[in-house]
Amino acid sequence: MTAVDHRLNMAFLASAPDLARCPVGDGAEVAFAGRSNAGKSSVLNRLTGNRHTAKVSKTPGRTRLLNFFALENGARLVDLPGYGYARASAKSQAKWQAAVNEYLSFREQLAGVVLVTDIRHPGMAYDEQFIDWALASEMPLHVLLNKADKLKRGAQGRALSAYRQRLGGAATAQLFSALRGEGAAQLSAVMMDWIADAGDAAGDRSTFLD
Repeated sequence: MTAVDHRLNMAFLASAPDLARCPVGDGAEVAFAGRSNAGKSSVLNRLTGNRHTAKVSKTPGRTRLLNFFALENGARLVDLPGYGYARASAKSQAKWQAAVNEYLSFREQLAGVVLVTDIRHPGMAYDEQFIDWALASEMPLHVLLNKADKLKRGAQGRALSAYRQRLGGAATAQLFSALRGEGAAQLSAVMMDWIADAGDAAGDRSTFLD
C-alpha cells in the first residue's frame, strides 16, 4: 500500500434525521456505512487531510444523523450513523437505523456505498447483511478493510483475499489505514468512478433490512 498523494476538497453541508429532510439537488452521493467502531469518521478525515472534517469521538456511535459533505464537483459524501455499538437506548438506535435503511433504499442520488469494516473482525453480522443487500440490489459496493496497520502484511493479504472471494467480483475491496493514509488514493479513485457513472440509469434496488 502507498500513502495518499492527493486529497479531496470537501466541506460540511448539512445533517438530516431522515430521508425527507436530506439536502435537495441531483448531485451524486457516495455513502459511508459500517459499524460504529469501524472508523468511518476517521476515514473521511483521512481523505481530506483534515482531522476536523468529520467529528471523531473516543466513544463509538456518536454519529446519529445523516451527515452530508459537499465536494467541489457537486457530488456529496454521506456519513451514515453507525450500527451495533452506540451507547444509546434501543429506541434511539432503532430510530436512526430506520433513517439509514430508508436512505439506502430510496435515495435516488445514491451512486455507491463504501462499507467500512475492521479488518481484525471479519464476518460481523451487520457487515454480512449489508453485503448481501448490496449484491442483491446491484448497488455499487466497495468494502474498506480499515485498520490494516494493526495486522502484519501476511494477515492483511489473507483478509483481503477472503473478502474478494466472498464478493465474487460483484463488488470490490481494499486494504486501508486511516491512521497512516495507506489506500486513500485508491479509495478516492473508486468514488470518482462511481460519481462519473452516476448519470447512467439506475437498476432496481431492494429495500434494505426489509
